[in-house]
Amino acid sequence: MVQIQTPLHLSSVVSAWRWDTSTLLVTALLGGAYLACFLIGRRRGEQLPVSRAVYFGVAGLGVWLYSGIGMPGVYSDTLFWVRALQVLLLLYVVPFALAAGAPFTVLRAALGPAGRKRLDAMLSGEVARMLTHPATASVLILLLPWALFLSPWFEAVLRHGGVDAFTRILVVAIGFVYFYSRLQIDPVPRHFTQGLSLLITVGESLADGILGIVLWLGPLVAAGYYGALGRTWGPDVRLDQTIGAGILWLLGDLLGLIYSLVVMRRFADDEKRKAGEMDAELDAVEEVEPESTGLWWENDPQLRARFRR
Repeated sequence: MVQIQTPLHLSSVVSAWRWDTSTLLVTALLGGAYLACFLIGRRRGEQLPVSRAVYFGVAGLGVWLYSGIGMPGVYSDTLFWVRALQVLLLLYVVPFALAAGAPFTVLRAALGPAGRKRLDAMLSGEVARMLTHPATASVLILLLPWALFLSPWFEAVLRHGGVDAFTRILVVAIGFVYFYSRLQIDPVPRHFTQGLSLLITVGESLADGILGIVLWLGPLVAAGYYGALGRTWGPDVRLDQTIGAGILWLLGDLLGLIYSLVVMRRFADDEKRKAGEMDAELDAVEEVEPESTGLWWENDPQLRARFRR
């Protein structure tokens, strides 16, 4: 149990810091591995946009690092609404940015022929196909917040640092599987239309709103833990949970809306690409089969043979 005596102020966003070994270790390992693979791939002449590295390193690992050692990490065990904010960052913002960084493409660019073959086999295997199935990825990301906030798991996270570290990594991992399978920037086991992804996203936004209503109107979660903190500043326990419920509901919907706009853009790009491919196929057919002349039945092979003149 961590007791924070310093009240949370607006300045705490930049002034509140802590040491968190698991957060720093994950940042160093993933950041170092990605950078090494990115540089090796670029030296080999692979087309790896710098923007991908910015997504992964700055937006993805940067937010992950701040959520653990910055203000969200410092006050996540003291205020429910801060923990709710941290979970949203780890479930949506961090994994979206990591997936946008195309880590498997970068890894593949750094591997040799044998390594690429093994990676391709892993990404197309049964386990990967099961995890990236639209139903599986959606169920995981939908049920995780419900299971976390409405079960004894949440109080265990608050009381035990090891459970907290494992949970934060698990939240990011589930979010990454979801966005990796949805964005389809990296090689994926199965492809599905962005139109389906857009419909799923709308349904998930509704589920976030329902969880917010349940936490807003329902009983207090981890009431024994928060009551034992003896916090004398900030909102009371009931208001704290209400604010957290609003964050999960409203901010969750806002993040869902932003992601929906991304999906809509990719959907439009897919439709434009398919239209271009169809036009190219029609042009190819016209080049192979010159424009026909004569009577209409002369253009049909069977009728032409029967009524050959």
